[in-house]
Amino acid sequence: MSAVRTVVALVVLGLAGCAAPPQTTRAAHFLQAEVPTLAKAEAPRGLTVLQSQYDVVAVNVVVPSSLRVSEANSLLPNADIVWRGDPPGDRYAQIKSIFETAFARGTSMMRKGPQVVVDIEVTSFHAVTEKARFTVGGIHNMHFLMSLRDAQTGALLQPPRLIVADTHAAGGAKALAEDAAGRTQKVVVTERLAEVARRELSAVVAMPPDLVMSAQLDSTSLRASALR
Repeated sequence: MSAVRTVVALVVLGLAGCAAPPQTTRAAHFLQAEVPTLAKAEAPRGLTVLQSQYDVVAVNVVVPSSLRVSEANSLLPNADIVWRGDPPGDRYAQIKSIFETAFARGTSMMRKGPQVVVDIEVTSFHAVTEKARFTVGGIHNMHFLMSLRDAQTGALLQPPRLIVADTHAAGGAKALAEDAAGRTQKVVVTERLAEVARRELSAVVAMPPDLVMSAQLDSTSLRASALR
């Protein structure tokens, strides 16, 4: 049954990649320029999973120094980079580290297909300020350009395209509860970027009917065992 349980895990991953956060007016002009992603493509009918398309051997992340940083504690600072999930310091280096961690996690199981290098250029990383987090919350706006190169030749396989990885930012009592439980802003944005990495470097594929039935039976069996 181990193969069937693997299928069940893949199903969960496939469903997790389908969630889409609410968008804000601030992100609207970016969204208009967004290139359609695999998750938005018409998926096969029936039960589907995400299947890796590449063997990712390296991820390069650039956070341009031309991006404007704001440390203003207002609801909506006018800047490209707003980040309070780390202590005061080099925000460029902090965001670079977040992307590197997230993409390493999101691509860790991608070992099938052409060997590629993923190049990331951050264009906006506008999380919420202290004032927003402890009042109304908002949206973590994370936008970046992603391209793929052949790991052996360096040839461009996919030109840069804009990826929008926005996700909800809790506010008020909910934000305090999340912090107390260890679900910090850094955890939230890292999880979201890892999810987007998996989504953007995978294809949506349909499961064969016999595997769907086996997965359903195995899931029922597992639930029954847990109730005993």
